[in-house]
Parts: sequence; structure tokens; C-alpha cells
Amino acid sequence: MKTELVTTLKRKATDILADLNKKREPVLITEHGKPSAYLVDVETYNMMQSRMQVLEGIALGEKA
Repeated sequence: MKTELVTTLKRKATDILADLNKKREPVLITEHGKPSAYLVDVETYNMMQSRMQVLEGIALGEKA
């Protein structure tokens, strides 16, 4: 996984996003040396949301 400083993100956002969309590899953004956020491409984000809905459905089914 690639790691970038928040200041690098500010300066090179277009390049980082282009690389993200090309490689489909999440980018960890750090601030003051600590993890702050992850950047993921839209396709990966949508897939993660779909999986979360399935898991939530399973959890509700098990509860009932």
C-alpha cells in the first residue's frame, strides 16, 4: 500500500488520483506522522459498500 503525506496530497492531488485509478491500490494519507485517511478508487469503494450490506444482512439474519 502506498503512503503519502497530507501535504503531498495537497500539492500533487491530480498525480496521486491518476496513480490510484491506474493501479487500484489504496493510498494511506498521514498527518503529523499518524494515519489520517485512506483513498480508494470508486470501484473499490462501491465493492466494499456492497460487501458491507451483505454482511449486515447476514448479521440481522443471525440475530433473528
